[in-house]
Amino acid sequence: MRTTAFGPGKVIVLGEHGVVYGHPALAGPISRGVRAWAEPSERTQLELPDALTDSQRDALERAFARAAKKVKHPKVSIHVESDLPPSMGLGSSGALAVAIARVLLPPVTKAREVENLALEMEREFHGTPSGVDHTTSARGELILFQRGRAKVVTCPRPLKVLVAIAGKRGPTKVTVGALRERQARWPARYKRLFVEIASVVKDGAAAIRAGELESLGDAMNVNQGLLSALGLSSPPIEELVYRLRAMGAYGAKLTGAGGDGGAVIALFPEPEHAVVKLRAAGVDCFTSQLAGPRTL
Repeated sequence: MRTTAFGPGKVIVLGEHGVVYGHPALAGPISRGVRAWAEPSERTQLELPDALTDSQRDALERAFARAAKKVKHPKVSIHVESDLPPSMGLGSSGALAVAIARVLLPPVTKAREVENLALEMEREFHGTPSGVDHTTSARGELILFQRGRAKVVTCPRPLKVLVAIAGKRGPTKVTVGALRERQARWPARYKRLFVEIASVVKDGAAAIRAGELESLGDAMNVNQGLLSALGLSSPPIEELVYRLRAMGAYGAKLTGAGGDGGAVIALFPEPEHAVVKLRAAGVDCFTSQLAGPRTL
């Protein structure tokens, strides 16, 4: 009998990087992600996609072995496929971990057990992950995440974002490492910036609960300014951010680690028209609804 599962990717609506230091972040699941399916087999195994690099294969094999050991090696053969661009700040490893955890575990497994097993894989990928990626994927809802705890944030209106790719970016560890060096040199200054980002996250959560999307968009714009001050933005990101705002977005900002490229999100009341224009111009983009009532 074949078992299938989906792990959605994620965007950080507000609060990148501060979440690692215990500050809050708003994160939501997106429509793209990772699908996994398992079939009975004589041994536990993972069929790897052909497109992976050697380093990606090694990391995935180690993570899978760690998860399989945790659940005592069920006799299944697991296949995965993804429509998430890797290394773009969209939570591809967290989505992968959740999808695999869901097919390794029995169908009636509690959500917390899925999260715990996915975390085992994320530790292999990232060492000491914040937990926001796999938690958002496993919950499948917009959450306010802080110090390993997640609270669902509801919205009385449809909350839709456009996700666009600004271009390739360098390794996360390079971007994060440079930020840590600056923090170590000027700790008081950077602490103030992270405290301000945390305040913007709380403002954004309140705006979502009230359905005040323009206020949320303004919070996103402020967050982008602070991320730029932290040295996490770049010309390709800034160009796309301002392009999206000029197209009518309430707010636009990078999502994820930032750096030379990566993903940008924009909040529109109805983002579909912007997707058509951007795709015609050759920009890789799509829409996702993060919260609120679903519309036909």
